[in-house]
Amino acid sequence: MWHSLGPVDSFPNNEGRECTVADRIVAVFRQENEFRAIDGICAHAGGPLAKGTLQGGIVTCPWHGWQYDITTGQHCLTPQICQQSFPCKVEDDQLWVEL
Repeated sequence: MWHSLGPVDSFPNNEGRECTVADRIVAVFRQENEFRAIDGICAHAGGPLAKGTLQGGIVTCPWHGWQYDITTGQHCLTPQICQQSFPCKVEDDQLWVEL
């Protein structure tokens, strides 16, 4: 099911934003005009991934430094760890995510 997250302009470039969607915390990232969404709770200790630093498509959790690829949700060092990722789309200047 697709869920509206609001106007595209409300998402800052090269940063994350935490959204609650269908009782889930989703970390939404904007890089230029590309949007990516992954599970927003770090697999390590529950840190807020949307509040982490974003560099080159990799988000670093602000609590303990775990890093994830925002396109796939894949942990950068451990192949067995992967955050769920969610499709995003833009329609009529609104951002949508599918859960």
